[in-house]
Amino acid sequence: MADAPAEQATERSRAKADRRDALLAAAARLFAARGFNGVSIEDLGSAVGISGPAVYRHFSGKQSVLAALLVGASEDLLAGGLAVVDAAEDDTAALRALIRFHTDFALSNPEVIRVQDRDLESLADEDSHAVRTLQRRYVELWVGVLARLSPREDTAVLRMRAHATFGLLNSTPHSGSRSLPRATMHDELVTMAWSLLG
Repeated sequence: MADAPAEQATERSRAKADRRDALLAAAARLFAARGFNGVSIEDLGSAVGISGPAVYRHFSGKQSVLAALLVGASEDLLAGGLAVVDAAEDDTAALRALIRFHTDFALSNPEVIRVQDRDLESLADEDSHAVRTLQRRYVELWVGVLARLSPREDTAVLRMRAHATFGLLNSTPHSGSRSLPRATMHDELVTMAWSLLG
């Protein structure tokens, strides 16, 4: 029985992490539908079955929810991008893996993309700087792969191509993709992105 308090603490920690994740998922849906300014703390709590004030057990306020959502997405993109490049056998494979990875991210997170598009300016300055720094590093990861594949190409051109690819892949919340099977949408986007970059 000596381990019971530790097990209970672990269960409490897991439950708290699950509730935080549920709040972030609800925030993504609500912010995407109504905009950051159209959602209250009470709305966020109600979406996961808790009171508005109970949200403060997980976040210091609505600003910190938005920051966790957008900074977290940027961290996930960078970490995932680094992992797929590190695992690739060569730069061609790395580019193909980056395209598949970003396509999967875009199809899995349309609400987050919509929030990013509309509400990035609602972040506090420090959080906005963090998002932009992470995103620049992610762009430069792509540019590095593209530069090794096309060493004579101007870096600014390669950066523009990377941004154009993100625009294509991140268009999923606005492209009527719900009318197509996910696998079809995925394959079409990957093919188009490879045609742009390959």
